[in-house]
Amino acid sequence: MAASVVVAAQPTDSPELRLTPLVSLPRTRVLAWDRDVLYASRGYKLFRFRMHEPSAPMKPGNATAAYDRQAAGYYAPPQWRRLSSASKLAGRLTRDGFHALAVLSTGHLVAAVPRAIIALAPMEQRFSLSHQVLRGTRPLHFAVSPDDHVFWGEYFDNPSREEVHIFASSDKGEHWEIAYSFAKGSVRHVHNVVYDKWEHCLWILTGDDGAECRILRAACDFSTVDVILSGHQQARAAAIVPTASGLYFSTDTPLETNHIYCLDRRGNVKQLAGLGGSSIYGCRSGNDIFFSTMVEPSMANPERYVSLHGSADGRRWPCLQRWKKDRWPMNWFQYGNAILPDGVGPAGVLAATTVAVDDADCETTIWQTTDATPSV
Repeated sequence: MAASVVVAAQPTDSPELRLTPLVSLPRTRVLAWDRDVLYASRGYKLFRFRMHEPSAPMKPGNATAAYDRQAAGYYAPPQWRRLSSASKLAGRLTRDGFHALAVLSTGHLVAAVPRAIIALAPMEQRFSLSHQVLRGTRPLHFAVSPDDHVFWGEYFDNPSREEVHIFASSDKGEHWEIAYSFAKGSVRHVHNVVYDKWEHCLWILTGDDGAECRILRAACDFSTVDVILSGHQQARAAAIVPTASGLYFSTDTPLETNHIYCLDRRGNVKQLAGLGGSSIYGCRSGNDIFFSTMVEPSMANPERYVSLHGSADGRRWPCLQRWKKDRWPMNWFQYGNAILPDGVGPAGVLAATTVAVDDADCETTIWQTTDATPSV
């Protein structure tokens, strides 16, 4: 099924989100929500932050009243990575720490660290190696189906356009097998795999050029894999957020202006808002949806600020926060970005980690979110 794109009219009467900061957590990276529990890491240590019901904004000196924290596990990397991860700048240079996390219904955890997929069983503390990543450094995300099957797609440079695999585990991350392969020359790599509970399917996002840019819908056993949108840079996406009415996604291209879109359940695509840069993270908290941009300057996207956009109804997408890229070279020390957690967070709470920005580098902020209806 091929989808066509229409530009949605800008609303004037929809609610607009407001953010009130609750907590700032230095040296912390958000990973995933599991209902009211936020998983986040510091280097190679993983923590659970169980959020309290948001009420009034936290007062200075009482910030930890917003959550309870407990250790969730750790991974023992090579010795040199233990040293590099102790420094913010060195950790940025070497891309240290946890990068993705899957939380299973049984309490098992599956995570991505540099060049490895690791797993943790309930009641254990130390993650064990389950798969060595041989191409690239790690996948960007995991998807988990209701039967606790876990999926991830290969993300590596792939200049010769070798075949690209999606891996799956049916035993809680202990073993992995190839579930699906893109033929040689068809895609560069996989940006994301996301489970959609409304259609009980997987959405697969690939890039980066021409027909390689695809949004595909696949059965969870890959018995069917259908291309829904492809062939241009506005189909080049890394973040997609399923909802009952459709799928919201943001584009990730340095070649054109980026946008937020909605792909409804009938296959129609609406362009909702423009973005100042490439976007690779999106999330949902309650019914609110958020996307962030990164600083990846190009002729089409010269913006030097990371931005966070959010919507209470999928129609209005204001910029809620902005951060200026710091002075360190981005090719070495990462693009400026705001990392959003996988999963669905509780209503009224948003968490994001900012990287390579002034005054908030490698810092997680948790906000209380509220809706404000504009005057018309």
